[in-house]
Amino acid sequence: MARRWLRCGPPAAGFPACLALPPADDTAARAGANFAAALAELPDPPSAHVFDELAADYAAIYLNNRLGASPCESVWLDDDHLVRQQPMFELREIYAAAGLGVAMANFIDEHVGYWFPNFARRVADTCHTPLYAALAELTHVWLCGFRELLDEMCGCPVPPREEITARINRKLARDKAEVAPIRFMPGAQGPGW
Repeated sequence: MARRWLRCGPPAAGFPACLALPPADDTAARAGANFAAALAELPDPPSAHVFDELAADYAAIYLNNRLGASPCESVWLDDDHLVRQQPMFELREIYAAAGLGVAMANFIDEHVGYWFPNFARRVADTCHTPLYAALAELTHVWLCGFRELLDEMCGCPVPPREEITARINRKLARDKAEVAPIRFMPGAQGPGW
């Protein structure tokens, strides 16, 4: 089964060279080369130990937050670093209002493009397998390349990070101001019976 996965999986497909948005600069080319090298390091067939290492890193990155690199936007934008907070609800509203489409450049700037560089850096610096470190790096440079392409095609340059931070903070402050204060707290006025 493992051998079949390798023949039909990323190496056979030529990943990452088959990406629709090819590397545009040396940084992107290095990221692609790093990912290809990480794939090449996998033994053929992979041992149970290799799969265990990959599964452990996957869990540390995407499931239990052991690396402190959550792939959830709210963790990076919320003051308390909690999941499923206001940024998630805003993103859902954007999706709903656009029928699952979004104004792509603003979406990247104020959402995934804002927090993903920190996520990618933390994953690359702290995970144990070269595969996930290289995947985070490759995803980051691909996202940056895609955003640059949107600038070229649509004439919407990437705003300075300070400007994006200010826009996000204004939205988060407005959303906090719209939350009604708690008028009843169980136990605060004495027994509830």
